[in-house]
Amino acid sequence: MTTATPMLQMRGIVRRFGTLTALDAVDLDVRAGQIVGLLGENGSGKSTLMRILFGMLRPDAGGIVFKGGELSGHTPALAMQAGLGMIHQHFTLVEAMTVLENVMLGWPRAGRVLRRREIGRMIVETGARYGLDVDPGARVRDLPLGRRQRVEILKAILRGADLLILDEPTSNLAPAEVEGLLGVLRRLRRDGTGIVLISHKLPEVLAVCDDVVVLRAGRVVAQLPVAAATRASLAAAMLGPGRPEATVPAGPASPGAVRLSVQDLHGGARGGIALRGLTFDIRAGEVLGVAGVDGNGQIELVDSLAGLQRPAAGRITLDGRDVTLASVTARLRAGLAFCPADRAHTALVRAMSIAENLALRQDGRTQRQGGRLARHATRLMRDYDIRAPGPQVAAATLSGGNQQKIVLAREIERAPGVLVAHQPTWGLDPGAAGFVLQQVARLRDAGAAILYVASDLDEVLSVSDRIAVLFAGGIAGITSRADARLDQLGLWMAGGSA
Repeated sequence: MTTATPMLQMRGIVRRFGTLTALDAVDLDVRAGQIVGLLGENGSGKSTLMRILFGMLRPDAGGIVFKGGELSGHTPALAMQAGLGMIHQHFTLVEAMTVLENVMLGWPRAGRVLRRREIGRMIVETGARYGLDVDPGARVRDLPLGRRQRVEILKAILRGADLLILDEPTSNLAPAEVEGLLGVLRRLRRDGTGIVLISHKLPEVLAVCDDVVVLRAGRVVAQLPVAAATRASLAAAMLGPGRPEATVPAGPASPGAVRLSVQDLHGGARGGIALRGLTFDIRAGEVLGVAGVDGNGQIELVDSLAGLQRPAAGRITLDGRDVTLASVTARLRAGLAFCPADRAHTALVRAMSIAENLALRQDGRTQRQGGRLARHATRLMRDYDIRAPGPQVAAATLSGGNQQKIVLAREIERAPGVLVAHQPTWGLDPGAAGFVLQQVARLRDAGAAILYVASDLDEVLSVSDRIAVLFAGGIAGITSRADARLDQLGLWMAGGSA
């Protein structure tokens, strides 16, 4: 059910960062019981607009009216009191705490004497109702990314926001989980909740949104009902004239000698799933894609390969060298590159500049200082289309896509023999995601061996030469892309073997 007067009215919002105009007179309306999709390339201003709404930034001009009252000079705490909820792309959870403690944190309903049993029951009941099941007693640091996202969603639902902002909420969800979340949004809409959905996944926007607003370079370039939109028209509006959506080169692989070999790998669980005897090889000039529902050992696998977690048993060989117990630095020098899923906390030092982040993971012989560091960064910013005023800008101020390009540029520029990439397109718009996949294909064609781990099956199929499905810490099946069948892959992902 919708009402005639918008619940939210943002008018003429302007925000500048130095000489960069991030938002240029942006208007946005959201009605009760309406889902509005907010689209645009990384850096188009979407997150900046929502951070202004949530009180994290101040606009340079413009005004906000929410539920009939002016919203000005507010903080996130006041925004939540007013009835706004925001689920950020990068999680705001305290990793050392349990799910229950994170939900209770800063929530008046938890009481001065914490009502653990009551709140725990609410988490279980709400999770069961919406298909967001999570153990209230689990520590967040032990949860895979998909389950951490569930905690964020549960927090927002339990606190009863009248208007909910979701920034790329499905980036780490499996297809079945995505469908479950879309069901949650539909139920919230029926209950009169207004929703702003920031997403780069156009099929999801078309499936669940009522209206769509497209930003490009800080301006509204399209605003229309979803019924009048198509995937092609939305992509064209996002990218602008003369900029087709990037695609992955279709050339066949030419695999050579084995560069990465994993034999009978076992590992400790970081969320309930331990690796169970993983065995596979990846050759030079080959991409092995790893598909599977999030939480089936993906984190344990990539952390074991990168040296962040010591395996309990098994052997890892890199270009014939046993690196099973080698340090992160030793693996780096042996030619291993790593793009972790959590770019905000693991891959980058967000308070450091672009130039400093690009110089990380270089040894003393190649570490660049002063002007050389800046020139190096400027070249990589040009080559990898990292959009920022200059190399001294802090990484924290950039969009997710530009942050990911920093990680990609730093790792690929070293011409590694092996690349381990975990969810490298998480939260990226179609153009930025296509650019990442192109760089992966280029590295493969240069002779690298690549392990590509992603929860999006279409993405894995688009970039991989062979596909392995991970289930319950083991490989349920492996096939070439040419022989891959969606029904078979789906069966493996569910634990079947036929």
